Amino acid sequence: MGVNLPDWLVPLRDIAQVGGPVVVLLMVVAVLTGAVVLYKIWQFSKAGVGRHKALSAAVAAWDRGDRAQARASLAQSTSYLAPVIKMALSCEKAAAERLSAEAELRFARLERGFRYLDSVAQLAPLLGLFGTVLGMIAAFQSLQSAGTQVDPSVLAGGIWVALLTTAAGLVVAMPTALVLSWLESRMEAERVIADKAILTVLAPTVRSNEAKVTVVADHG
Repeated sequence: MGVNLPDWLVPLRDIAQVGGPVVVLLMVVAVLTGAVVLYKIWQFSKAGVGRHKALSAAVAAWDRGDRAQARASLAQSTSYLAPVIKMALSCEKAAAERLSAEAELRFARLERGFRYLDSVAQLAPLLGLFGTVLGMIAAFQSLQSAGTQVDPSVLAGGIWVALLTTAAGLVVAMPTALVLSWLESRMEAERVIADKAILTVLAPTVRSNEAKVTVVADHG
């Protein structure tokens, strides 16, 4: 007794039947990859990646010497970097490495899953090529079994079925590589923002000006 599939699943079933176990495996990998990508997008959104307006305002206020405004703006920030900057407000310049380590800890959480996406982007084409090789072997075995009664359509049919796995591997790999590149670019931008914020808080412009005034007064 057959199972009635939704209309949109019928083409996928046909492709899986034609392509064999390699295509089925690539379909499973595609579903898992899609789930990971959706999770990363949700995680980035929840963490406030790219949304540092209040945090930037706090850093700018601290840089110009408005400590009260800086703390008020930071309290309004929903950025995952807010706790790190809050620590920086009460730290000395020598604590820069520790603050950077705290930021890296948060970056590591956001970058979980990147290794899986990178593996899929690299291995999916190879897996598709492996399926193509297996398909070509099967096609030529069929050609050998036919002996003198060679039917070119049999060989052609075997070749296109074999190439189907390569196409499936590329369909999985290319979007994965594109999404991974976008996620990594976002994290690079986050690191720049974090480094700038930490260094600005630890060495604000106003403090430097005050130091200059003190030196001038001493020499006067």
